[in-house]
Amino acid sequence: MPGSSGTTPTQVHDVMEPAMIDVPARTGAAAPVVPPEPTARLVIQRGLCCGPSALVPEDLYAVVERGMARRERHRVELAPGSHVSTNTYFGRVHATYWQRWTDVTDVEVSMRANGSGRIRVLASDTNKVWRIVAAHDVADAQDSTVRLSAPIDRFLDGGGLWLEFTTETGELAVSDVRWTVPAPSAVRPASVVICTYNRVEDCLNTLQALADDPEPLATVDLIYVVDQGSDPVESRPRFADVAARLGGRLRYVRQPNLGGAGGFTRGLFEVAGAGGEPVDVVFMDDDVLLEPEILIRLTAFANRTTHPMIVGGQMLNLLHPGHLHISAEYADPERLLVGLPMPDALKEAYLLGLDERQLPTVQDRRVDTEYNGWWSCLIPTEIIAAIGYPLPLFFQWDDVEFGYRARAHGFPTVALPGAGVWHADFGWKDWDEWHRYFNIRNGLITAALHTGFSVKRIGRRVGQLLAQYLVGMQYGLSATLLQAVEDFLDGPEILDDGSAAAAARIRTIRASYPETVMHPIAEIDDDFRDLRVVRAANPPGKERLTWLKRAVYHATGRSVHRTGMVPAGDAHWWHVSNFERAVVTDMSEQGIRIRTRDRALALELTKRGTRVLRRLATEGPAVAERYRAAAPRLTSRANWARLYGLAEPPAPRATEP
Repeated sequence: MPGSSGTTPTQVHDVMEPAMIDVPARTGAAAPVVPPEPTARLVIQRGLCCGPSALVPEDLYAVVERGMARRERHRVELAPGSHVSTNTYFGRVHATYWQRWTDVTDVEVSMRANGSGRIRVLASDTNKVWRIVAAHDVADAQDSTVRLSAPIDRFLDGGGLWLEFTTETGELAVSDVRWTVPAPSAVRPASVVICTYNRVEDCLNTLQALADDPEPLATVDLIYVVDQGSDPVESRPRFADVAARLGGRLRYVRQPNLGGAGGFTRGLFEVAGAGGEPVDVVFMDDDVLLEPEILIRLTAFANRTTHPMIVGGQMLNLLHPGHLHISAEYADPERLLVGLPMPDALKEAYLLGLDERQLPTVQDRRVDTEYNGWWSCLIPTEIIAAIGYPLPLFFQWDDVEFGYRARAHGFPTVALPGAGVWHADFGWKDWDEWHRYFNIRNGLITAALHTGFSVKRIGRRVGQLLAQYLVGMQYGLSATLLQAVEDFLDGPEILDDGSAAAAARIRTIRASYPETVMHPIAEIDDDFRDLRVVRAANPPGKERLTWLKRAVYHATGRSVHRTGMVPAGDAHWWHVSNFERAVVTDMSEQGIRIRTRDRALALELTKRGTRVLRRLATEGPAVAERYRAAAPRLTSRANWARLYGLAEPPAPRATEP
């Protein structure tokens, strides 16, 4: 997604090959929607028994509590004496969110049953205490339809609904499970926007997953692929095949790299510019393992909310697919921190494990979020009309800033449990990377727009980070931090090019600092006896005193260790600062970085840091006011049209039937 892609001209392709799946192609976002019959039902989620790939655990969908069972995507077969539960991340209907944010008062679950057994609907409350709300016994059923209903009336603070299948002496097969609610008078159109940058195979895999599952695909009018890379997705033979399968739905856009903000906003720009009735736009990262079911769950929830709101999907870790990244979060812009867990939220939770009461790890208590990441997130166009488009931040904090701006205008965000995709683990990404510049600079911009901008609090945080980076021999990261603050202080004009120049410049700056480069371990020619692994001790009880001691050692040329290897998980500033030269494992575990003490460079960066902190204290409040004044212009449709090189908003384009 991020990076520099040169000067690729903006291009929009309407891909109109005949569809190869039996899904009716709709027209554009402004297409009229025929009101359903009064008895129509809206599918809010399917009862799936395993994932879209063998790479994800089946127990995220349905758990065999006793006996034996065969789990397929849309079917489960129980042997005699078996028990299967869907009290799982993907198996539950998270009723508490439906009661809080929608006007739905009951839900119905239908399925086809063959054989003999018992089917129950169970519910939980805030404290995970379960109860049975509906039950049905089937005896020698042959493709029988079973329908059970449950009220959504006792879940305001927490709780969910799920299914339980049991057998005694017979076998039972259940398939085609659908949870439904009364349909709204008109189902809103939805479009998907996939932003991609040189992740061709990942992007094609996501498109393939959409094409392979007709039911979620039927919820979508248009699919925008905004390609900002130098390796075009359309250059692969596989693209032609998936484009033909998606038919008139697919829109392929080529444009210069404007980061995730520019890529996702392009989709909003196209859809919102079509005019007509309100539309839901679903952002989707290119490098996810897609669970297509998320489209059904996000769009159905958005169709029944009492007011327009951002409906976010949750992130599960790609390398560790049984782990949930976070269930609800907030940010502290003045401390440059994102991804902070809300009280009672799950954080890096192992969803296949049990809690201290030996109960499943699920989010029973409703936890409201303050923003949602754009790995998968639904935004109604009414919000764009009310608050404007995202800021041209390139990436990092663009989703956070937009979420807080929406909150300020009365539009909440929900992070919907059970609506998730697998995304690259954040914990396996090294902090010392070029894009940290955007994390810092954009955090300051967000603080300027959405906080009182306390220069004392912000300055203390910047100073703390700089001090830790310097004693940890991260000189390139120190320069990255200072460049980010300096550029912020230059004012909102730094965003006039969509931050493309800043993305290129920070890479050039960092290239002059050797410790920012990751090396394969095979390149290290040290004597193995000098690369003894040195683990960290316990964290210091008094960090300030520890830092002062390390700073004195650096200034006087003393060290506890001349050299050694430091595992990634031990690379804290207070440990690495004990070395004269540290070979540190990159967080990706794919190589190492070599940090070497340089007193002259540390002194130079300290002096620069002093000047920057002085500027922040004196100029910061006025600069913050400039960002606030410039925000309407920066988030306007006209500004994005200028960045995209479009003379005027594009006219609506119809797709072929």
